[in-house]
Parts: sequence; structure tokens; C-alpha cells
Amino acid sequence: MIGVPVWIAKSWLSLAFAHAMVFGLAHFAVAAEPAVDLGGVTETHAMVPMRDGVRLSMFVYTPPGAGPWPVIFEQRYADIRGAGTRQAAARLAARGYVVAMENFRGAQQSEGTWVGYRALGWGEKRDGYDSVEWLARQAWSTGKVGTLGSSQAGFAQNFLAVARPPHLVCQYMIDTGLSLFHEGYRIGGATRPERFKTMDAVCRDPADNRRLLEEWFAHATYDDYWAEEDCTRHFEKMDVPCFTVGSWFDFMCVGSVESYIGRQHKGGPGSRGKQWLLIGPWLHGGAASKQSERVGELVFPENAQFAIDDHIVRWFDHYLKGVDNGVDREPPVRYYAMGAVGEERAPGNEWRTAPDWPISTRATDYYLSEKGGLATAAPTLASSSTTLVADPLHPAEIPGRAFPGARDARAFEQQAEVRTFTTEPLTAPVEWTGKVKAELFVASTAKDTDVIVRVSDVYPDGRSILIVDAVRRARYREGFDREVPMEPGRVARVAFDVGWLSQVFNRGHRIRVTVASTGAPFYEPNPNTGEPLTVEPPARTVVARNTVYHEMDHASRIIAPVR
Repeated sequence: MIGVPVWIAKSWLSLAFAHAMVFGLAHFAVAAEPAVDLGGVTETHAMVPMRDGVRLSMFVYTPPGAGPWPVIFEQRYADIRGAGTRQAAARLAARGYVVAMENFRGAQQSEGTWVGYRALGWGEKRDGYDSVEWLARQAWSTGKVGTLGSSQAGFAQNFLAVARPPHLVCQYMIDTGLSLFHEGYRIGGATRPERFKTMDAVCRDPADNRRLLEEWFAHATYDDYWAEEDCTRHFEKMDVPCFTVGSWFDFMCVGSVESYIGRQHKGGPGSRGKQWLLIGPWLHGGAASKQSERVGELVFPENAQFAIDDHIVRWFDHYLKGVDNGVDREPPVRYYAMGAVGEERAPGNEWRTAPDWPISTRATDYYLSEKGGLATAAPTLASSSTTLVADPLHPAEIPGRAFPGARDARAFEQQAEVRTFTTEPLTAPVEWTGKVKAELFVASTAKDTDVIVRVSDVYPDGRSILIVDAVRRARYREGFDREVPMEPGRVARVAFDVGWLSQVFNRGHRIRVTVASTGAPFYEPNPNTGEPLTVEPPARTVVARNTVYHEMDHASRIIAPVR
């Protein structure tokens, strides 16, 4: 791997096995499929025509009997032919539904050119709309269609809601997103080319994905191109009831929360006042991940489980079959206030309800200070700062591509170019519930750099359990619609949202804020040159020496939602 940065070489090796497991059958699904017991449910394959003649691959699961039945529809780019996926679809179909699972245009067995989510929504191609209306016309369909799915299939539902197919009745989203520029292809402006090169594996023609990557990088700022994949611009067109499930240990929690807020308050008449939000102590994932109290390295009380499979059926029974089961009279918001685990009578670890979100809290400043301190008192020193180095070729390491929440973060915190700021042990419990924000004052020797901020709950035994983190690429500190280089040596304000949480920090625990400028491969390193960002690693990189100020005139802080 001559010429390849060390962090990329390591990530390639770690991804190779995962690729084989997740995508290994992507192009040979039909030939390699094992027999799967689907009970009395019938599985059929259809190639569904879109308005431009391209046909998308859809697998349809129908229950025993003559029908007709209402339809539950899901769209994914990932393989839908795994035994577990097929059996889950069959179990849902057995409850009296047709379940239809379709792959995006250009993915798996679907025809056409892979363009990610761009053909799903409100543009010239409206694959979601066309698929829903095709389902409604079938003889086995009652004409009522609801949608279901997590992550990619959550994103797809927001795109579909904007398109407004007439036969779409309701939706059920899990760990969803709204804007691909903000919550997908980039995070905080930081690009992710190595991560999205792996999407070659879902494409009928992998070259489609490489062309798409080049297209993304030709649009360095948020412009009209990216607006075409931003559902936040169209809440008023979303016009159906939706139940949204989010997870605290998920960087996409922002998408789940903002989907609820936008639909509930800015949606059409069929949307406003007909939204529900539930957020639990889980990692990013599908329905199965919400039914366990074991999360990362933590074991919550059993009440952390949510019987989501039963709830999904109740939801669709009400909206697609007209069953008066009370699901529409549940509290609009339910959230799990997390607390310390393994500590008797620790506060928190309980479900709460609210009439809306966010709840009322008190914005409280936690200031970074000398010698790694974190306190609510503003700094009094005229000169105080902390330095760290960002070397794109030898970055600090955050292994893997998934957010490592609910795990001990000390392995990252103890690396040479990572800095921590920690409170004294708490004399009484402190609750943060809501959105955490950061405002840092930073100078760099480079024209661009990244600022990573993390929040952890430090247990008395030293474990630093990661709750939430975020990154901001400094060139976007004044907005994503422009690139403003850093002036080497000049202090700049870098402010951004860190994320949503509900955490009761117990007495004797400490609150920790971690600051870094690299964390690969989870955050792919900034070259620090300020030059145009590229799909392939650039020939030139710069080692940046970054200074974070915590003094009277430049008081770097975290703004916490204290309840």
C-alpha cells in the first residue's frame, strides 16, 4: 500500500471482513440464496416500472388468504435477501399485511443508474411516489400504504413524505435523517470519501458510485445541488402521521429529533399535531436494537427495552386498518433519561413523557480551563490556552465507522494529541436533557483544521462513557454555504451543535469534554491545506498546530441544557 496514509491502510483491513459479511452476496443474491422458512407467507419478486421505464427490484410478502390487505413498504439500498430480513418481513405480513421491500435505483437488482437518494423524492424522478402508487393499484392491495424502516429506510421516508403520493397514509421511522449534506455524506462539513467508496458494493455498476463521489466533491459548499437532498426545506409538504424512534447513542439522533419537530410544527394539516417521538438509550440500528437493555459496554435496567415490534403492528393496525387501539392517544413525546448503570438507587434510567420537544431547560455554560478543568465559573485569566497537533498522516484513532457510544472512551482520550477537560466530582446529581452546543476559540498554524468535541460521563472507577460527539471543519465555521480559510495564528470562533442527550450525571461522577482535531477512521482527517477537498488522498497535507483558548476574552465553553 505504497503512498496510502497509515490510517487508510488500517481501515481497509478492518473493513474487508465487514464488507464480505454485509455485501458479499450483493451481486449474486438470487443464485446464492438459501431456503428460508417463511411460514404460510408467500414471497414473490417484481420488477416495478418507474415513470422513466427503469424497473426497481421489489420483493413482496403476502399473508395466507384472499385479501386484499393494506401494504407496509420499505426502501433500502442494502441487500434485502438475508434470511433474517426475509423472516422479519414474513412475520409482519402474517399479521395481515402485504410487506413490500424495494431496492433503490441502481442498487442490488434494481435497474438504472445509482444516484443514492436523489431519485427518491421530489425531482424529475420520483421513485418513491411511483412505487407507492404501483402498490396501491395491485389487486391484493386495499389502496392504503404505510412505510417503515430505519437509517437509510428512514431517510427514504422523509424523501417520500415530501413527494406526497396520494395513497401514502402513515409512516414509522427509526433512526432517520433529513439532509445528506449535513447528516450523511458529510458530518459537520467533514468529508467521508473512504466510507462512501464502500458503497461500490451495493451498486449494479460500481462505477456509478465513483462518478457520484466526484459529483459530490464538485459541490464543496451547500448549494442548489445539495438542497435537492435536504428534506428540511419541505416540511410543509409532509402531510401524514408519523411515529419516529430515535437513539441517544446515535449521531443521526439529530435527524430523528428534527424530523419530529419539523413535521409537528411546520407540516401540512395531516402532519401537524399527528407526530410522535420516542428516544431511548440505544445505538444506531433497526428495530431489534431497541428491544435490548444491553448497549455497548453498558447494561441498563430492563425498562430500557421497547417492545417495538408490537408497537409497529399497533401503529399500522390503527392507521391502515382503522383499529381503535389507543396508539393515537399516546403521549406525543417519550424519552429515556439515562443514569449511571450498576449503581444502586442512581437517579435516572426511567421513561418520561412530554407534550412536545425540546423540553424547557436552563442553558448553562461549562468553561474549559487550565490543566484540563471544566467548570461553570467563567475564566479569570488574561492568557490561557491548550495546544494540540493535527497530523493528517498520523491521526489520533477512533476505530471503526460506527459511533462508539456507550463505551469507555479512555483509549482515545489518552492519545498524545487529544485533550480532556473534566469537572470535579459532582456533589449532587446533574441532569442534561436537550441539545448540547460548543463554542470554542481556536487558532491554527494551518488554513483549515477540524474541531472534534465529545461529552462523557466519568464513573468513579475512571471509565469515561461516551455519550455524544460532533465535528466541525473550520472552513465552514461561518456557514456551510461558504468556505472561509483560517488565518494562521489568528483566533477564530468555532461554534456548533454537539448533539442531543438526556443524561443524569450521578453524585461522585464527573462530566468530561474531550477536544481533538483528528480521530480516524471514524472522522476522516482534514488535509489542513485549505485547498479543495478531494475523493482520493491529496498529495500535499499540512501538520497543524492548533491552540484552544480558555481565557477571559476567548472563553471556550460547552452550553449544556441543565434541567
